Amino acid sequence: MGKLITTSKPLILHSKFLCFSLFYLFSSLSLALYTFLSQSKCLLRSSPYDPIHSSLFSYNSSYHPHKYAVSTSRSTCSSPVFFSEYWDALKDIQNFRDQSSSSRRVLRYMQGNSDCFGGNFSAQKRFSYFDHPNDNKKIPCGFLKKFPIQDSDKIAMEKCDGLVVVSAIFNDHDKVRQPRGLGSNTLDYVCFFMFIDDITLKGLQYHGIVSSESSRDEYKVGAWRLVKVLKEDLYENPAMNGVIPKYLVHRLFPNSKFSIWVDAKLQLMVDPLLLIHSLVISENVDMAISKHPYYVHTMEEAVATARWKKWWDVNALKLQMETYCDFGLQPWSSSKLPYTSDVPDSALILRKHGLRSNLWSCLMFNELEGFNPRDQLAFAFVRDHMRPRLRLNMFEAEVFEQVVVEYRHNLISHTGGGGSGQVLKRDARTRRAESHLLDVNGSKCHKYLSVMWNDNDEK
Repeated sequence: MGKLITTSKPLILHSKFLCFSLFYLFSSLSLALYTFLSQSKCLLRSSPYDPIHSSLFSYNSSYHPHKYAVSTSRSTCSSPVFFSEYWDALKDIQNFRDQSSSSRRVLRYMQGNSDCFGGNFSAQKRFSYFDHPNDNKKIPCGFLKKFPIQDSDKIAMEKCDGLVVVSAIFNDHDKVRQPRGLGSNTLDYVCFFMFIDDITLKGLQYHGIVSSESSRDEYKVGAWRLVKVLKEDLYENPAMNGVIPKYLVHRLFPNSKFSIWVDAKLQLMVDPLLLIHSLVISENVDMAISKHPYYVHTMEEAVATARWKKWWDVNALKLQMETYCDFGLQPWSSSKLPYTSDVPDSALILRKHGLRSNLWSCLMFNELEGFNPRDQLAFAFVRDHMRPRLRLNMFEAEVFEQVVVEYRHNLISHTGGGGSGQVLKRDARTRRAESHLLDVNGSKCHKYLSVMWNDNDEK
């Protein structure tokens, strides 16, 4: 009898351990399944599409294009995106391209020669172009100085007559990352262009990503065609040079019908044809952009820009906000609907090229040249004051986190590559605001702040 009791203990312990293991396994699988299903709620497809199975490009192990991904915390969203079947989306975009191929240009651009690429107009002069009553009025939209690229690149850009995906890396600040989830015919109908400078090119050559042959007229890295820009002929600030392809894409690609701007810190995870079809065409809008995950009011972003030293000249930031308040900038309220926020995440911008989106792009570029390249600060002011009004889809931040993966900028400099260590030369200390600008009661934004704070208190 004693032997029976002695030998039964291991069996009982084994049974308990087995039950616990099965429970743990079941819980883990349930949690994994729940997470997977929750994440998929943002992206709903009517049927599977035909992806490219092979990798677009094989990187050297030293390059590490997918290190330092930024973690996300949202796994569900209140506004899921419904994708059409791949071939239906492709057909609709082809039809749109064919039907609009003979349409005349709806904007006339200012011509001339200038020492500055965009003309560097005064605020009063820039604001005078916000109201565009007819097609005869020429507007400033960059290119008052030659954009320094090779003729072979320019010809290739003009041939892109459908959808173009554009990005830029200056000062070797990011990696060249390949888009994922592309349909089998996407590369035949979508152009991928990455603008780079000499420092970035040297970094790619250092890692063996592109050939170091000096006679090369064309550089390709997977889906991307690299376009070398002689930035010394443009702006001292690399970020401002990146603003040119970001906001003047309709001028660099004059025959394109749609465009997607992708910050180089992002990796596109969904076919661009599906994105344009679901977020722009199906919504019947001129442009689609994500809402900022935290901020709603422009002033919130301005304070964060100064607080986190995203722009070092705080005095200039306050002068910018004072100028916008003086010319009618208002905090967001329900009166601005259907615009649901004043602050976007501008790392991903989807546009249908036409009068409204092209005008917005030109006006935005002029503001960024006039003040600084922090485009979230000028966004609402331009959008709310331009005429005709922009038809805009501001989709949820959760959707943004599903269609792209965000990575951190280059953290170190590479030998021969420049890296992010080479930044714009400036004073190391942040320029604080002058004392008279710290007086809130005497500020031109006093009314703006009062309304914003009262609104936040009520919430």
